[in-house]
Amino acid sequence: MSSHMEHALIVACILGFAAMEFVTRRYQATVRGRATANDAWLEVLMFISLVAVTQPIALLGSNALCKWLIPAQQNAWADLPWWAMTGLLLIGDDLTQYLWHRASHTPLLWPLHRAHHSASYMSVRITYRNNFFYYLMMPGLWIGGVAVYLGFGPVYAAYLVVKLSVIVGAHCAWPWDAPLYRIRALRPLMWVIERTISTPATHWAHHALTNADGIGHYKGNFGNLLFFWDVLFGTAHITRKYPAKIGLQDDVLFGAEPWTAQMFYPLVQSKREHSALRPGGAAVTEMEVDRTASAKQEAA
Repeated sequence: MSSHMEHALIVACILGFAAMEFVTRRYQATVRGRATANDAWLEVLMFISLVAVTQPIALLGSNALCKWLIPAQQNAWADLPWWAMTGLLLIGDDLTQYLWHRASHTPLLWPLHRAHHSASYMSVRITYRNNFFYYLMMPGLWIGGVAVYLGFGPVYAAYLVVKLSVIVGAHCAWPWDAPLYRIRALRPLMWVIERTISTPATHWAHHALTNADGIGHYKGNFGNLLFFWDVLFGTAHITRKYPAKIGLQDDVLFGAEPWTAQMFYPLVQSKREHSALRPGGAAVTEMEVDRTASAKQEAA
């Protein structure tokens, strides 16, 4: 696959899902009115920085390291069959991203991933909404650069198109899987699909504001391309339902963090009293939210 075709397919994928958000009026109903200028700055600048800065650094940096450390191995694996390359990419890129994503829900790395969950809506626009250093440190990007050096180029390009299609579709405001669940003849197929790749139902649950409804599951459903990793490692939660609310409890209580702190922490830090984006800060738990709500009711 040529680089021009790869880029064209990626753009077509993003525009296609974005168009479905508008055609089905999901964008108008669930995003417009919730998204603010603060959200827009974060999402636009993160996408630009990922494409123009982070990915080139990872790909060119890994290529330079390979030329220095293993110069004789350039294109050494180019004769591997495509299915072998795909299997290696699923482990080297997608499995490591699952593990990186899962680690990013621990207190140490949460500040680098928090921005992705601070949106109060699901949409293609939040797909790459994250902290700048979250992607710069992501192992899969650097491993991808090594794979290209070893000769995976065409297969890696096709793999990225497929992976992006699944990830954008999982974040899309239009839940493409919902009508398919209602077709009785497709139930066996959907049973397999929802345990293989990320779908809106499983990934929206990961972005849920709360777990109290039995649908939300923000401590699991970490898969990007393959949801199978969640099934394999016991972090899967499948309900075929969609959470009523998306976002973070502490933003509901204390207001949104500025995009500068979300994107550039720890270089830029929050001034909010209760914040994970400041030294010694921490995310607000659901139990703390319940206590705060109860205290407000008693005071009223």
